[in-house]
Amino acid sequence: MPPRLYVEPPLRAGWCTLPPAAARHVQVLRLRPGAELVVFDGSGGEWWARLHAAQQVELIEHRAVEREAAQHVVLAVGMPANERMDWLVEKATELGAAAIQPLITQRSVLRLSGERAHRRLEHWRGIAIAASEQCGRNTLIDIAAVRHLGEWLRDPPPQTLRYLLSPQADAAQALSAVSPGQRVCVLSGPEGGLDAAEEALARAAGFAAVSLGPRVLRAETAPLAALMQLTAPRPAG
Repeated sequence: MPPRLYVEPPLRAGWCTLPPAAARHVQVLRLRPGAELVVFDGSGGEWWARLHAAQQVELIEHRAVEREAAQHVVLAVGMPANERMDWLVEKATELGAAAIQPLITQRSVLRLSGERAHRRLEHWRGIAIAASEQCGRNTLIDIAAVRHLGEWLRDPPPQTLRYLLSPQADAAQALSAVSPGQRVCVLSGPEGGLDAAEEALARAAGFAAVSLGPRVLRAETAPLAALMQLTAPRPAG
């Protein structure tokens, strides 16, 4: 596959000036004039393009190609600390999550607000763009602004199946029972999990507790394990 570059929308047939980040990518890859590229703007589909100079490409043909998961999954996560949240964003993008809602909870180590929260959000969006370039996604994952769990639970995503990852849940309650095509929101806690009061709030907001099995997974691993269960291809019949 030719190198893939993200360029902010809108893209149209003809000449396009690459933004600084994409131009740096061209330089790092040591691409020469005439090199074929795939360019996308996150609004759907991708463009076959040809490089003419370090910052100039010609958009030649639009292809209505999508590589999205069949299941629309929102991950609402009590943010794990430091680089673990970065890793979660990258892998959730690769695995097909539709959106991520970063949350601050009682046991959160990572607490963000104001300008610091804005900078971190832009950082995560950059990670998601790079992951989309690598994995072939043409629709960008939606990473929402950081919110406190209690505030968010007053207005969770509408018209979705809601699941709470909890080690105390009945193992018989399984994510594999979700039918293909349904919209799903999965809520998971930070290091140490959600406390009892937070779990009660989540249940009152319509979240059904589910278990991922007998092992306790890390804060950055659990939502990805749930995502894989929800988006894995199902046997026919």
